[in-house]
Amino acid sequence: MSSIHAAAIQFTVKQGDVDANLAHVREALARVADQGANLAVLPEMWSTGFAYRNLNELAGRTEGIVAELLELSARHKMVIVGSMPEPNGDKVFNTIYVADNGTLAGVYRKIHLFSLLGEDKAFSGGNQWLLAETSIGKIGVIICYDLRFPELSRRLAIEGAQIICVPAQWPKPRQEHWRTLLRARAIENQLFIVSCNACGIIGKLDFFGMSMIIGPKGELLAESGEEEGEIFAPLDMQSMEEWRAQIPCFKDRKPECY
Repeated sequence: MSSIHAAAIQFTVKQGDVDANLAHVREALARVADQGANLAVLPEMWSTGFAYRNLNELAGRTEGIVAELLELSARHKMVIVGSMPEPNGDKVFNTIYVADNGTLAGVYRKIHLFSLLGEDKAFSGGNQWLLAETSIGKIGVIICYDLRFPELSRRLAIEGAQIICVPAQWPKPRQEHWRTLLRARAIENQLFIVSCNACGIIGKLDFFGMSMIIGPKGELLAESGEEEGEIFAPLDMQSMEEWRAQIPCFKDRKPECY
């Protein structure tokens, strides 16, 4: 597909309230579909938030939500990317499910857990990157804190990613880290970034939103503010290939030297 219309659905995740979050996403997906989106990215842990006290119980609903996401992706003819808790014994994985027109194109379990906020105590870490072959192209995925580890995004780019999707719950006061790292991952890998952050007060943390869609030159194609809402941008695959030919970073790599 030469052109893709991407959307990020930014909202305040209601911690522990699966029904409210799911209702919000149902309505938002219908809105972005009406605007022509064929790729929609949701925040990190969008169905439950980081509701640590009953996270294992809430994770029991994820299987049913994935089934509904598959149905919604088929109804709206789109790819949907977002993370939810996946049951794993006495812990859970923070897992992205890539729903593609009614099929599950891939599953990614967050590799880098944010120990500063105790994620490693409640979550199991993943150990495998994902490049999903979808109806709109090759999509790599990372989650929030993964953004600080450029090796992961570079591996996805080397494997052929055209887009990297980044669901997140990235709080204040680290707005400039978020903006800078997202643009860096786009520039160094010469691909599109579609990020979706949470916004508002969730638990004890204040989230700034600023979901961004970024082009392969680092150009800002769309950005949200701090309020709930959706952003959109077309992703021109041909322009990406032309830019890669003009500045042939991948051809000029010398991995044997580093």
